[in-house]
Amino acid sequence: MSLSIDEKIALVSRNTQEIVSEKELKTLLEEKKQPAVYIGISITGRPHVGYFVTILKLADFLNAGFKVKLLLADLHGALDSCPWNVLDKRFEYYSHVIIKMFDSIGANVKNFEIVKGSDFQLDKNYVLDLLKLSSFATVKNSMKAASDVVKFGDNPKLSGLIYPLMQALDEEYLGVDIQYGGIDQRKILMFAREFLPKIGYKPRVEVMTPLIPGLNASGKMSASDPNSKIDLLDDLKTIQKKLNKAFCPEKQVEDNGVLAFCKYVLMVLKKDSGNEFIIERPEKFGGNIAFKSYDEIAKAYSAGDLHPMDLKQALAKEIDLMLEPIRKDMKGKEKLINEAYP
Repeated sequence: MSLSIDEKIALVSRNTQEIVSEKELKTLLEEKKQPAVYIGISITGRPHVGYFVTILKLADFLNAGFKVKLLLADLHGALDSCPWNVLDKRFEYYSHVIIKMFDSIGANVKNFEIVKGSDFQLDKNYVLDLLKLSSFATVKNSMKAASDVVKFGDNPKLSGLIYPLMQALDEEYLGVDIQYGGIDQRKILMFAREFLPKIGYKPRVEVMTPLIPGLNASGKMSASDPNSKIDLLDDLKTIQKKLNKAFCPEKQVEDNGVLAFCKYVLMVLKKDSGNEFIIERPEKFGGNIAFKSYDEIAKAYSAGDLHPMDLKQALAKEIDLMLEPIRKDMKGKEKLINEAYP
């Protein structure tokens, strides 16, 4: 069944934080039967459950009729301090788990492809355009663009300044109409819109989703902080242990990583499948309770009708089910895991 323009826009825009611009998005959908979108993922730390936000949004694009490209950016990983000697193994690891994440949510990946950055970013024309772009962008432009993404430190490396220039060029060389990223990518996406036209290329539509808060009180879910995230290969016992320790104050909805995962991942899946999120409780604590939407969860939680531990225990079971096909696929690939992340 084909979707209307408004239905496609609703899919693309749900759970997004910003689209630059919505008018351009509507025009694109009116003029092009199958637009293309990409997201670039720098293959640095191990993927975690927060990546399901990205997978679900890519599934939205697929369902809206887009060609979807996932750039596994090996060279970007190296520019952001990933050791060169593990790039190929990390690309292989990411390729396995990303496909299984799509399987886990039941997405149709007919119009999805994974692209390796170094397969086209070393092309003569790409490198020439990179040099052209570097003659327009200042050090200040580049550092500002990458400031929320690249780990600069006290003595920044030149590689971090190249990073946003390449990400801008990827839009052109991947032949896409939209770049999608987390809101932390905003400065790079705006850099691309400003600087690509300076070397003769059109600006693209930029779509951004929020970042999920981590399981601790310190900020976003991060691959570099094991206490803030649930790894895609964690077993049920480990998931339960991490969630039990998670920052989840009673009645506090904002800056709550447990609730944020429910909002941007679990309840999206439940809504799309027509299922409820059932939290099992003893009768003396009110008995089982079922939720059809995230708003219902937030309302019950803020009112004190849903206890953090009941929420955590139920969510642990749901996450375990999501991760089961990924763990199963990676069983027997311990050598790859150790080589990718020694």
